[in-house]
Amino acid sequence: MPIVDLDGIRTRYQTIGEGPALLMFSPGGFDSSLGNWTTFGRYKDLGFVGALSRQHTCIVFDRRESGQSGGRLERLSWHKYVDQAVALLDHLGVERAHTMGGCVGCSTAAAVAVAHPHRVRSMVLFSPAGGYTYRAAQHLRFHRHIGFVVEHGLQAVIDLARQSGAGFSKDPRVGPWAAVLRTDDEFAQTYAAADLERYLAIVSGTSRVLFDRDTVPGVEPEDLNVLDIPALIVPGEDASHTRSAARHLQECLPVTDYWDVPVADQTPAASQHRVLDFLAQH
Repeated sequence: MPIVDLDGIRTRYQTIGEGPALLMFSPGGFDSSLGNWTTFGRYKDLGFVGALSRQHTCIVFDRRESGQSGGRLERLSWHKYVDQAVALLDHLGVERAHTMGGCVGCSTAAAVAVAHPHRVRSMVLFSPAGGYTYRAAQHLRFHRHIGFVVEHGLQAVIDLARQSGAGFSKDPRVGPWAAVLRTDDEFAQTYAAADLERYLAIVSGTSRVLFDRDTVPGVEPEDLNVLDIPALIVPGEDASHTRSAARHLQECLPVTDYWDVPVADQTPAASQHRVLDFLAQH
């Protein structure tokens, strides 16, 4: 798969199919790799890339600090995820694209629309992550990582990340840079030599900035409220993808198509048809 340097961040991506561009923000939390559209949770059965690429050019990529993409030891933010996505569109020469987010990818999709509304034709927000239980779980994950670092040090994080293969979402001890620690020796050396107090400030700041609310993180309600970009919202119904998160987006966005069906009825065929029908209208 192609790899491109985007502002110093190695980014692995793939384009599949032909037609209008559809930039897809992967599900999977801090392990948001492009393969998650076909291997992660319910998405492995939904078959979105295969179905949507018959009518669109699907652009999938490893979010920074995920999969084979690189990263940087800095406070992470939704703005930095937006910068990577827009830089990828620029690299591909795509002026405007439909966007689709799954799970936490919905936050980046919405943040791109807020920051660069002229680049987005429409949004599909499928099972958006958010809600009180989601925020609390994210903060607990960061607390556990900080505890491990304080007790064992940064070199222990590197060793564990390379031994276990687990990501931050499954094993909080390895932290949000686990994927880069496995694939980039130079980054691992920089990580091991980092000042501990500075590192802890970066990690705690990341937790506070990324997960600062009990609704959908990443975007202010007032910014959503002034968008005129059409959005298809498909609710989840578990502790990380609460119905309140989807309803929040419906409340804030002026132009929405809310698919009010339970997850049990969001079958592959029905979901593919619903998304394709929405995209065709915009």
